[in-house]
Amino acid sequence: MTAERHRTENQESRADQEGGCAMSRGLLSLGEQLRYLVQDRALSATTMRVPKHSHIYNCGERDGNIYLVESGQVRTVSLSRDGKRCLLSVYTDGDVFGELCILRENRIETATAMTPVALRRIPKTRLLEAVAEAGLQGAFIRHLTGRLSEQQQIITTLVTMDSEQRLATILLRLARKLGKRQGEYLCIVERISQEELAWMVGTTRSRVGYFLKRFHDAGFVRRTRESYLLVHEELLTGYVQKLM
Repeated sequence: MTAERHRTENQESRADQEGGCAMSRGLLSLGEQLRYLVQDRALSATTMRVPKHSHIYNCGERDGNIYLVESGQVRTVSLSRDGKRCLLSVYTDGDVFGELCILRENRIETATAMTPVALRRIPKTRLLEAVAEAGLQGAFIRHLTGRLSEQQQIITTLVTMDSEQRLATILLRLARKLGKRQGEYLCIVERISQEELAWMVGTTRSRVGYFLKRFHDAGFVRRTRESYLLVHEELLTGYVQKLM
């Protein structure tokens, strides 16, 4: 009786631990949960290593895969008919991108490695199967609604703010996503050019340079010796909040 009760208690303990692990995983982002599935071999994915400045996929290509960033940074850019560029987003460790292939396989944007990048390439059919089998529908919906909310904020910024205000909002968003804390500042350790910022803001490179000088004079930003951009989160947040 004692041995049987001991085995029962051990089984219940393991079940509690597994249940707790499942609950904790339920709080993770979609990218983190997909990473667990890949590591547990519950989701098949191809490993890709992409050199800096190389394309992962191009606008107009047929591509039915979704991508998980293991390391490095990726940018997505769209082109207008007259050749103007718009930087849509920047992705880093644990981020998922390329989800639009679920609706259409012809890419409407180009994804490029900003640094040497390690990716997991997951066929969309296999991803959808894994989401259903692992009960990740909630995480998947949260991920998509979060992406939708982010795009709505970007559209609102484009419509309601001038170029200088849009640059401030974009710098704050990039700093919070890519930056590493250095005292009062967030250091964006990847060099994002003024041209790339101009793509995001919807203005010219020279105007971005002018606005950055004004931000520097106001103490919102400064450059390190390595030319990395330091963003003073508190000051820039106060400036942006006054605009809302």
